Amino acid sequence: MARNPVVSQIITERRQGHPTRQKLFSDLTDCLGRPVVTFFTSFRYPVSIDDTDVEMMEGLLRTLDMENGVAVIISSPGGSGLAAERMINLLRSYSNTGEYWAIVPGKAKSAATMICLGASKILMGPASELGPVDPQIEPYMQQLARYNAGTISHLEAERDLATDMAIRCLHTGMLSEHSRSAIESKMEVFLHPKHTKTHGRPIYSREAADCGLNVDVVDHNSYPWATIYELYLRSSEFVSHQAAKAIETEEGAFFMPLPKQQDVEHE
Repeated sequence: MARNPVVSQIITERRQGHPTRQKLFSDLTDCLGRPVVTFFTSFRYPVSIDDTDVEMMEGLLRTLDMENGVAVIISSPGGSGLAAERMINLLRSYSNTGEYWAIVPGKAKSAATMICLGASKILMGPASELGPVDPQIEPYMQQLARYNAGTISHLEAERDLATDMAIRCLHTGMLSEHSRSAIESKMEVFLHPKHTKTHGRPIYSREAADCGLNVDVVDHNSYPWATIYELYLRSSEFVSHQAAKAIETEEGAFFMPLPKQQDVEHE
């Protein structure tokens, strides 16, 4: 006997399966005039943005009609800066307009912020958070005095690499009319720890806009934001309890299973 479709629907809803989000993808695509991709990595489990995410993203982008570009809803604590740079290149390359929008309903930190900086526009809500993209090692340089010169040189190189990647993606994107030196000056709050003091400190929409970034603060009472936020909540629930990472479109989805060693609670 076939399973009762009502029971099947309830199980899908409880587990926040991909079908629970498909209509939201469709509605947002109609509203924004371009297809929507979600890119979520867990804030709960020890996973981060890496090159496998770029491969998964490419698999889904190949199925989309990106004549008018693409919008990426991103929620992540960060990861590899080099993987973020590859993600930027991938999104620009597959988009027929050569650009993409980044949408941040909650938090996009570190390497996730880097992906946002590569966009032509960042859509944020009143409480949405970006974060610094530097490794923020300066406060610890005195403590590092007891380490060998090679270790210190490596950490300084990581800081310089993050700065270079941020400036480069902005110079080829939303701040293309500015020189590299001007971009570095404008972006100090993202690049230098003297402003934020700690890597996890939020950078809100007003601060981002003050840097010259193309930030669109979406009215939290508007229809687009209500739809974005519902998709964000459903995707976050899935990535909190059913998966460690997920990249999804209306028609397709890739996800990373939860780490086996974790004792995952299912409702």
